[in-house]
Amino acid sequence: MFVDSYDRLVGYAGGGEDPEEPADVLAMQMVLEIEKTYPPSRHGLLVAAARAAVLLCLDGRGAEDGPWAPGLDAWCDARIRKIARRARGKQWRDVQGLWGVTAEHDGCRVRAFVPGRVGDVDQRIRKLQIGGTDVDGDLPVDDPTGDSDGLCLWLAPSLEMSVGKAAAQVGHASMLGVALFTLEEAESWYSAGCPLDVRLADTARWSALRAAADIGAAAAVRDAGFTEVAPGSMTVVAERASV
Repeated sequence: MFVDSYDRLVGYAGGGEDPEEPADVLAMQMVLEIEKTYPPSRHGLLVAAARAAVLLCLDGRGAEDGPWAPGLDAWCDARIRKIARRARGKQWRDVQGLWGVTAEHDGCRVRAFVPGRVGDVDQRIRKLQIGGTDVDGDLPVDDPTGDSDGLCLWLAPSLEMSVGKAAAQVGHASMLGVALFTLEEAESWYSAGCPLDVRLADTARWSALRAAADIGAAAAVRDAGFTEVAPGSMTVVAERASV
């Protein structure tokens, strides 16, 4: 039932310690399609990444007794971690049969996979490069406009992040943003394909978003600081918006 997946995300508390054995760390693998001949845009990839992560988390296969439930339950009970990799051509096609969800935006595609031990990652994913995910393009800075009730994920103006790092951050923000919907609203949002947008906040907007997050009117991602940014950095804030 949808309520199982909804409750899992809304009840996520975060924190916890990593296991002593690195291979036992739980992570969601995310693969970004980055072709040489027609490279994607930064904006398109980040929107696709955010949607892929939350679509997977709300998928019916992750409900109680579903095949994806054990992996999602264990991951959400631990420290949320995502690993973004790049793929092109046959590499991209080879991973489509593995448990996961692919999302697309403006021709840009990202596939998120059911979380599990990093030591158990399928070889078809493991061999994909983690670095080198940067692509061209700027993020919009104005308010999104549209007729869909969705989320806008605002990136911090002062942080420099690679596309792979930012993909993981907006994926986390879309998950936390589910708590901004009631159960019924979230189910409708999911049925619509989880419409959302990714934007870059300016200093004034970021200050307002931080204040909204402090009172629960928005959902903020605070990074653990394993890569690229300092521990505790607020990287993305999700808010309800028409997109």
